[in-house]
Amino acid sequence: MQMARITAQRRRWRITTSIAGSLVVSALLVAQTGQAAAIPQARTPGADTQCPWIGAKASADSRAGQVVSKMTLDEKIATVHGAASGSYTGEVPGNARLCIPALKMQDGPTGVRMNDTTQLPAATGVAASFDPSVAKSYGQVIGEEDRTKGVDVDLGPTVNIVRDPRWGRAFESYSEDPYLTGQIGSADINGIQSRGVMAQVKHWAVYNQETKRNTSSDNVVVDDRTVREIYTDAFGTIVDQSHPSSAMCSYSWVNGTDACENAYLNDILKKDFGFDGFITSDWGGTHSTVAAANAGMDMQMPNGSHFGAALKTAVQKGQVPQSRVDDMVTRILREEFRFGLFDHPSADTHEAMASTPDHVAFAKKAAEDGTVLLKNEGNVLPLDTHTVHSIAVIGDGAGVDTMSAGGGSAAVAGTGTVTPYQGIKTRAGSRATVAYAQGNQETGGSLPAVESAYLTPPSGNGHGLQGDYYAGAAPDGKPLATQTDPQVAFNWNGKVPAPGVPSTNFAAKWTGSLTPPTTGTYTFGLTSDDGSRLFIGGKQVIDNWRDQGGTSTETAKVELTAGTPVQVEIDYYQSGGGDKVNFGWTRPGAGTDPIGQAVRLAADSDVAVVYANDFESEGSDLSGIDLPGDQNALIEAVAAANANTVVVLNTGSAVTMPWLNKVKGVLEAWYPGQESGNAIAALLFGDVNPSGKLPVTFPKSLAQVPASTTEQWPGVNGQVQYSEGLNVGYRWYDKKALAPLYPFGYGLSYTSYRFSKLRVEGSRLNEDGSLRVSADVTNTGRRAGSEVAQLYLGAPASTGEPARQLKGFRKVHLKPGQTRTVTFELTAKDASYWNETAHAWTLGTGTYGVRIGDSSRNLPLSGAFRVDRTTGPRYTAVTAPATTERSATLSVRTTFTNRSTQPVHQAATTLTTPSGWSKTASTPSAFKTVPAGGSVSTKWTVEVPADAKGGKVSLTGTTTYKGSGTLPPATGKAAVRVAFAGLPDAFGTVGVSDDADPTAGNLDGKGYSFSAQALAEAGITPGAAVGGGPAAFTWPDVPAARPDAVTAAGQLIAMKGSGSSLSFLGAGTNGTQSGPVVVTYTDGSSSTATLTFADWYSNAAAPGGSLVATTDHWNRPAGSTDPADHKVSLYSAAIPLTQGKQVAYVSLPDNAELHLFAGTIS
Repeated sequence: MQMARITAQRRRWRITTSIAGSLVVSALLVAQTGQAAAIPQARTPGADTQCPWIGAKASADSRAGQVVSKMTLDEKIATVHGAASGSYTGEVPGNARLCIPALKMQDGPTGVRMNDTTQLPAATGVAASFDPSVAKSYGQVIGEEDRTKGVDVDLGPTVNIVRDPRWGRAFESYSEDPYLTGQIGSADINGIQSRGVMAQVKHWAVYNQETKRNTSSDNVVVDDRTVREIYTDAFGTIVDQSHPSSAMCSYSWVNGTDACENAYLNDILKKDFGFDGFITSDWGGTHSTVAAANAGMDMQMPNGSHFGAALKTAVQKGQVPQSRVDDMVTRILREEFRFGLFDHPSADTHEAMASTPDHVAFAKKAAEDGTVLLKNEGNVLPLDTHTVHSIAVIGDGAGVDTMSAGGGSAAVAGTGTVTPYQGIKTRAGSRATVAYAQGNQETGGSLPAVESAYLTPPSGNGHGLQGDYYAGAAPDGKPLATQTDPQVAFNWNGKVPAPGVPSTNFAAKWTGSLTPPTTGTYTFGLTSDDGSRLFIGGKQVIDNWRDQGGTSTETAKVELTAGTPVQVEIDYYQSGGGDKVNFGWTRPGAGTDPIGQAVRLAADSDVAVVYANDFESEGSDLSGIDLPGDQNALIEAVAAANANTVVVLNTGSAVTMPWLNKVKGVLEAWYPGQESGNAIAALLFGDVNPSGKLPVTFPKSLAQVPASTTEQWPGVNGQVQYSEGLNVGYRWYDKKALAPLYPFGYGLSYTSYRFSKLRVEGSRLNEDGSLRVSADVTNTGRRAGSEVAQLYLGAPASTGEPARQLKGFRKVHLKPGQTRTVTFELTAKDASYWNETAHAWTLGTGTYGVRIGDSSRNLPLSGAFRVDRTTGPRYTAVTAPATTERSATLSVRTTFTNRSTQPVHQAATTLTTPSGWSKTASTPSAFKTVPAGGSVSTKWTVEVPADAKGGKVSLTGTTTYKGSGTLPPATGKAAVRVAFAGLPDAFGTVGVSDDADPTAGNLDGKGYSFSAQALAEAGITPGAAVGGGPAAFTWPDVPAARPDAVTAAGQLIAMKGSGSSLSFLGAGTNGTQSGPVVVTYTDGSSSTATLTFADWYSNAAAPGGSLVATTDHWNRPAGSTDPADHKVSLYSAAIPLTQGKQVAYVSLPDNAELHLFAGTIS
């Protein structure tokens, strides 16, 4: 990825989707879903002469522009806000005159929130797979079901950072890490949009808690660097990799300004990221007209309270430019053209069956892939029915109240949930007895529902209560539907409560009589999300009539007489988010011991599987991270009764585990969707090998989390301090040297793996380059399985970056004993930090550490690379040939890049060359303006003189420019190696000294050298022929104490000729030494081989080499205590050449312990 991908001004996408592409998508949907009703009907090109854009071959940009040019102001205003929704979460009416289709939007971050759709696993579980292919398939299922239902825009995915595990929407987001979030989110969106449905990425931005949301009392106080690096970075990745059609601004206030009228909309999302889709408000999240429109919001949802008549007035008064409204409309229509809606408008097919067997099968696979094995002491798992004959399944969540999905706008009812008890019992079959005990009351605090047998509707016929359902929040007026409900025990999860009743913003009233079975004190409970109230005998006994933002329970005690009916009325309303109500009771003398029953079952079983859960929903945050109710006590009691206790967690994020050291196994299954039971059974019995990894850190206690103070969560006086800055999630634990309960990226398997052979291909990174990093992963166990190799980058301390950050991951499937190589590409953007002073990404200088392993805390492989100069927001790069000869002419290019968000003016570039070299600019080197995100280049002709010195030289480009403030010149360099005329031309080391002046030599860098007299005794004198194996050399014709050897440092040597081998005469020092020699031929090809010399002190040639001569003494530095008569030796070594080719250059190794006296081609 070039540095332009790093810069503040990202590449804008061009939109070219064709009609044919839309038809292909439609045909694909028929094949995969069988839902012909979902196929949009094509308009006939040219059927309406007022709409020449229908069926046109022009680009989406051009066609959108055509439509906008024909629209009146009123028509434009009607396009930028929603109207009263019918069967969908939001709708924008069409325009028949201009053939503009209606636009239908539906909740869908974790599945399509409508009847007859598949309940998929929570998004956190998808991220836990650490597998973009799973995320893409997840998006494809959502997109297919959207399309079947007639949905045009899927309101998802949620890509906000899980700053704290108490966030009520953690389950519908992915991770605490922006890199993982960006990769999984991109794949998800690519999947959705591949099915011809627009995705709406949400929620822009810095939206991380529900408490006081959509008010100024939820004002985030956060620095710009943290916004860029943590809270918006994933959005940038997603814009680059998946081009989402739309984005949703959030309920947050950021640094004092509502997110839907915040400058970040234009400055970051649209300008810096180059997002060219449209931005809608969250539902009810618009708080102004002029500010929101001018800040960059394009559409108000779900109505036009601010973008209807008020926007028209603002335009007429000049408060909002007409061009801004045109931009809003263009962005919306362009996406409608891109997705083929003009040519193929979608039908209203909200009642179609969207779920398919393939979708349900995928729901099971996704749940399996995302489940994380946290503990497996003594290999208690997988269960072996040859030795395990009885299994106790315990916990309210293992039965009919299984927690397979979260609440709120991400809730999906599904087409039938397989409970864990059902799944385990079915998988065990006849080989093991599987029994169930509830063990605890429902974790939401609900009392057992009042049974139908004790309820009678007003008609007096049958059992149950009469349910009247209404639109809106008041249970009065004419009901939309009336029916007899056997019990008031509902968790609709987005389903409509009755035919003709909306799935959100409705009310209900249940009436009838209750006949008590015994006399005494009854405890009644109402559990609801949102408001509820209970009347018994005409008296209100429970008042819970308020928005809950989550589930709450209220109870009341009432004295009743056996057999005497009393009138009962239950009122309920739902105002968004969760949709749950339960009318429960405890009868007199009904004291039971559910935990005791579970303990007795566990004691009589070989294995106990305990389900525990914590419910999350949009609209409210959790008060803590402990399992609610008596679940911890239940687990402790069961573990005390059965040594083989396994806990399965259904939670949206991290929870504490005070019982961890008392149980044998733990699985985190998140909210696994409607195939919950089948998926967990496959994992427990080993049909599937667990491969999930934690996308969030699990702390030991709430005190460990980064936002542990009240000022940080939920805030004080309306101010939420993000004072942890960049140290979110695992970064915080690293910064504070805290040991979490389980680290980010952690997850066990039923097999084992080994990491080895880290390779960093290249030692340096510059602003427009990249590095390849690879490692081997081996399955060292006996089962096939999948492992996730995770790459973490550590920047120099001077950058202020966290100690390590995830910058790559690869999931590989391995058979037992199999090894596979995983490869990563690190770009300059990966290594850059946001420079608040320069307002741009900056690549800092220094050494960067690369580590690879299986979690953020287990990284056995390490390597490094360097960045040699800091690259700021404006820089000059010089491109030149890496090598040259004397008297050559070089083509050189300088490129000045402006990565800042502001233009610069009067830019001028110069090129500095070594003394004696000449240069001429062949294209302009001065520029009037360089825009933000732009770059300019100059071509130069450089002449190398005939007497140029061999070795490395620098060509330096310098650009001066003007702008706001004091702007330093931007400089850049290119290194060019000038070839030495031959090996003697490169001599720089005195390898031979006279015995009369022994200290004049310094072959090894420590003052030791060959003796001229001792060499002469061996027949080696200046200019003499020296035999060396198959080659013949000429000894340097240089007197003693003068440079006569080359200490290898990557020099480029001109050596002409052809043959079968290239031989060198020399020696190693301080041990046997070797390094690669690169031979470049005149045809441009090259070959590489390793040159090895033994230590001159060892007097024995290295394998493949030859001993040429051994002298009887050497020369020593002053003060040396080494023996004067120690023998030292010269060797010859050869490397192969490509026969038939002419050698042009030889590049020596970069090893200062290799010393060469002569070379020859033979």
